[in-house]
Amino acid sequence: MDITGHQLIAGTAHPGPGTPIDAIDPASGEPLAPAFPGASLEQLELACQYAAAAFDSYRETSLETRAAFLERIASEIEALGDELIVRAMRETGLPRARLSGERARTCGQLRLFARVVRDGEWLDVRLDRAQPERQPLPKLDHRLRKIGLGPVAVFGASNFPLAFSVAGGDTASALAAGCPVVVKAHGAHPGTSELVGRAIQRAVSATGLPAGVFALLHGSGREIGTALVADARIKAAGFTGSRSGGTALWRVAQGRAEPIPFYAEMSSVNPVFMLPAALEARDEELAQGFAASLTGSAGQLCTNPGLVIALAGPALERFKSAVALALAEMDASVMLSPGIHRAYVEGRDTLGRQHGVREVASSRVGSGPNRCQAGLFAVDAATFLASPALHEEVFGATSLVIECDDQAQMSQIAHALEGQLTATLILDDADLDAARELLPVLERKAGRILANGFPTGVEVCDAMVHGGPYPATSDSRTTSVGTLAIERFLRPVCYQNLPAALLPQALADGNPLGLVRLVDGKRESH
Repeated sequence: MDITGHQLIAGTAHPGPGTPIDAIDPASGEPLAPAFPGASLEQLELACQYAAAAFDSYRETSLETRAAFLERIASEIEALGDELIVRAMRETGLPRARLSGERARTCGQLRLFARVVRDGEWLDVRLDRAQPERQPLPKLDHRLRKIGLGPVAVFGASNFPLAFSVAGGDTASALAAGCPVVVKAHGAHPGTSELVGRAIQRAVSATGLPAGVFALLHGSGREIGTALVADARIKAAGFTGSRSGGTALWRVAQGRAEPIPFYAEMSSVNPVFMLPAALEARDEELAQGFAASLTGSAGQLCTNPGLVIALAGPALERFKSAVALALAEMDASVMLSPGIHRAYVEGRDTLGRQHGVREVASSRVGSGPNRCQAGLFAVDAATFLASPALHEEVFGATSLVIECDDQAQMSQIAHALEGQLTATLILDDADLDAARELLPVLERKAGRILANGFPTGVEVCDAMVHGGPYPATSDSRTTSVGTLAIERFLRPVCYQNLPAALLPQALADGNPLGLVRLVDGKRESH
């Protein structure tokens, strides 16, 4: 399929008049054809106009039609075959196996949301039927369902060109909720974005949905993204990226005449607490697992283990030595883009210059451009607690070991941390009391707490939470992965004494859709 560099609006392609974006092959530093001229504000206006026009029709499609649409998107993406993987490899430097797995995850979560749509539980139907005989006042009929918020803006992520991008989790959950989507493509992989965007366009057409259900825009700088969030027809936005970028767009969302929900996943160092008995018994095994987690995808994962907290002593020294040996045998991996590589080098160097920080180990130096030399650093707990700069994320394969004098200092570290996507407890049975002390603190700090594993790898499932308190996300009540993600793009509507002829099918007597419903305080199903 030819990649044109055009905007995709209402089922058609539109050449953009803006500043061109050139995709870069990070492994070689060479630009990739074609150029992607940015959208004009008039084209953005058109995309939002079509999305708003499509909303009322799309949100009332049958559950089966909407589920089939999500499944058709997955099939269309799969039908792109190797062309999609090759283009993504060239634009990101990610290996084939990683991208093939990410495509499977992307299509899997689309099909997961199709299941969610069919089940209908997300509608959260509640019926409190009239009681005209009630004294002293009659009770009127009240019925509730959830509907989509309206058109949603989605920002593609740099580090997941498929699973957190054009057809990623934000798009899948918004479409599942009945919301048209306008995507701002990430400038690091615009060709990949266009291929997926055209797959969604084909799915829209094949299922007979309004053409405005989906649009894809390109744009360099911040103008298009800012204008998209500011557009009055956009009713929510999903973002994955830097803290600075997410915070800037969040301010735009809150500064509108009608503020809107802005769901940003931003910054997390994902602390790993290695408790004494486990570290003493399994230092070598833990070092191997940690090194693999740290360096996977050049560390460019939002759940990368950026902090290790442990008691100073022989076991920790053995762990650090084993990690150093593992890193010394690893080649530097290609990073996603020259910009991300520059930021990583700056962050790694800044960390190494901080007072009290010692470099423990690094991987080999890369022989080509944009290579990530992994690094392990160490600092004592007192210095860490006194240095806010040491709490900041370095996006890439660098981690900091915090050496604690005792359990009380480990607890101090836990209390001092910012909000996180994950927190990990490495423990054996002898560590249960220490873990029990840390657990309430970590519940306040993180969206996902795991034991005896490493945080990289996020399962797409009903129980997953990929979120957490600020700055991990802008709203700790939500998740961007898993079926609960649909809740971000819904709101409840109550219908009081509405004539039966006007009631939505989900609220009709007789339960024609066969939904699980709360009726007069009791769960009922057809």
